[in-house]
Amino acid sequence: MTDTFRIALLIDADNAPASRIDAILNDLAEYGEVTIRRAYGNWTKPELKSWIQELHDAAIRPMQQFDLTAHKNASDMALAIDAVELLHSAVPDAFALVSSDSDFTPLVHYLREKGRAVYGYGREKTPAPFKSACTRFTVVEKLGDATSEETTDTAADNGTSHPRKPAATSGHALKRNARLIQLLRNSIAAAADDDGWALVGSVVARIHNQSSEDPRNYGYSSWTKLLKAIDLFELKDEGTSAIQVSDRRNGRK
Repeated sequence: MTDTFRIALLIDADNAPASRIDAILNDLAEYGEVTIRRAYGNWTKPELKSWIQELHDAAIRPMQQFDLTAHKNASDMALAIDAVELLHSAVPDAFALVSSDSDFTPLVHYLREKGRAVYGYGREKTPAPFKSACTRFTVVEKLGDATSEETTDTAADNGTSHPRKPAATSGHALKRNARLIQLLRNSIAAAADDDGWALVGSVVARIHNQSSEDPRNYGYSSWTKLLKAIDLFELKDEGTSAIQVSDRRNGRK
């Protein structure tokens, strides 16, 4: 038997949607057990009212931090201090940070330098430095059967819910993402054999070593499905554990 992979979940409630916490916990279950669950905020503020029931249902410990000065909250500092303290006391195997605030980027760098994986979750508008610093960053709007925050709020008012799965980014739009395409091509080239074919599993491993990208951020459940949506690459042995990919620039028809 192997020891449980333990994750510390720290939530910046001021910069995270309460409606997505179940999807985040479900996603983290693929990595290990979330043994520490804390959410930081000034819980006297009406803006955080939507979090209260979610905290109870998900067994998340609310960490109270009053706003010490007007228009400035101290929750970020409290979260960062606790993360460092937990690193040395509870010694979790990984951290999950839920926020759309790039101020946490130095904290992510510190935790990763100490050998911990950091799984980031935030809105699509999250600044690139925070996204890139994480071991893996997942856009919460694209996670699971997401509903937009506007739809969720309206549904709550009406006493109904209308979940809808976010539309996948089209292959044409994916091809215009030069950074993503270069990442895929570089990873395929590094893993390819003499004939230009690379095991998708090896390609994904190389992607993870150099980027926090997640195919679900584009509406695809796996890298294989994302690669297939772009006609710049060719796949063979689909449906098997030995599925391979090649860059069409190699001249293969």
